[in-house]
Amino acid sequence: MTPAFHESQSLLGAVHFTVLLSAFAIFWFLAFFCLLPIGLGEVDPESGAPVSPRLLLKAGIASVVALVLFALFYVLIGMGWVDL
Repeated sequence: MTPAFHESQSLLGAVHFTVLLSAFAIFWFLAFFCLLPIGLGEVDPESGAPVSPRLLLKAGIASVVALVLFALFYVLIGMGWVDL
């Protein structure tokens, strides 16, 4: 194994990790922003903001949705149906 081959494998692993991390971030923000308008409930008449937006609950749900989407994405990459 030559040093150039080893360096290219290391770089490929770093790119692979970066792509996967950014894919998870995209899935998380997509899920979070889709969940924001759901279940707003009562709105403060002065500010127009929801009284109880339940952001932590929505962030938790977005995390679960992002994990499921990311797992599906990772399986598609592993099966060779999607190339990076």
